[in-house]
Amino acid sequence: MRRPGPLPPPEPRDAGDPHADPDGLVAADPEPRRRAPLLPFRGRGDDRTDRDAGRGDSETPATPADEPGAGSEGGRAGWRDVWRATRARRRALRSEIRRFTARSRRRRLVWIVSLSALVLLVLGSLGAAYSPLFAVQRITFEGTETLDEGDLQDALSAQVGRPLPLVDHSEVKAALVAFPLIETYVLEARPPHDLVVRIVERKPVGVVRSDAGFTTVDAAGVVLATSDAQPEGLPVIEAADGLASPAFVAIGQVLRSIPSDVHGLVASARATTQDDVTLVLHDGTEVLWGSADDSPKKAARLIAAPDGHAFYDVSSPGSVVVR
Repeated sequence: MRRPGPLPPPEPRDAGDPHADPDGLVAADPEPRRRAPLLPFRGRGDDRTDRDAGRGDSETPATPADEPGAGSEGGRAGWRDVWRATRARRRALRSEIRRFTARSRRRRLVWIVSLSALVLLVLGSLGAAYSPLFAVQRITFEGTETLDEGDLQDALSAQVGRPLPLVDHSEVKAALVAFPLIETYVLEARPPHDLVVRIVERKPVGVVRSDAGFTTVDAAGVVLATSDAQPEGLPVIEAADGLASPAFVAIGQVLRSIPSDVHGLVASARATTQDDVTLVLHDGTEVLWGSADDSPKKAARLIAAPDGHAFYDVSSPGSVVVR
């Protein structure tokens, strides 16, 4: 094996050579190394400072502190920018709220419009009803047979000219009470100008003889009229204990429930209790009626009974007794 020869001694270098070894030895690389130039570190604003430096002293750039509305430090937003951003954010928020609540707002608008229309309709109707547009101009009567409509018109003349809802029912009642033939009545308004009075007249069933003459009464004992002569077609009633007694009530129910053809045959009716009503016909025939129960059936059996008898007992409709 061959041994390598010794290295040649290093050549001496000048002291000013930058590549010289501290020990005076020469580096192994005879070519000088090229190194990248070192650049100074620049912070924020250095580029602007360099640019401004090239302009000279004739122009002095405005610093961030000199700008209106800017902060004291460079690059920081001012109060105007914050205000604009806040306003833009509020506008965007309102726009989103309107977009998401459009359906509910439409539904609320429909309800408001409907309720407003309903209120206007009710107020308009009430205003028209209580105005002279619906004042009473005509009063008509229905159901009158014996009463004089001229007298009734005069009694209710105070209601003419009043709006239909303002017709005074208490005044109407006070005016119609003066007519004893009126049993019941009903008022009916027929817009725009008609007031209709439906009347049910009392039906006279007989007369009661007294010192004053003949008093016409109905089935309830209400006095309808008084005259010196006996009215035609009305029987004379003789009831124990007067018009308020049970005997008179029974006679009144019998005379009111029998047919008109049988009623026309009765000359008088008498009773001492509510169960012994007796009818006397114009030819003198007596009919024991009994109580007021089953009066229509009793009347039918009396009509079907044979003629020529002076006494008929129909108090029991199932078996008629004649003699």
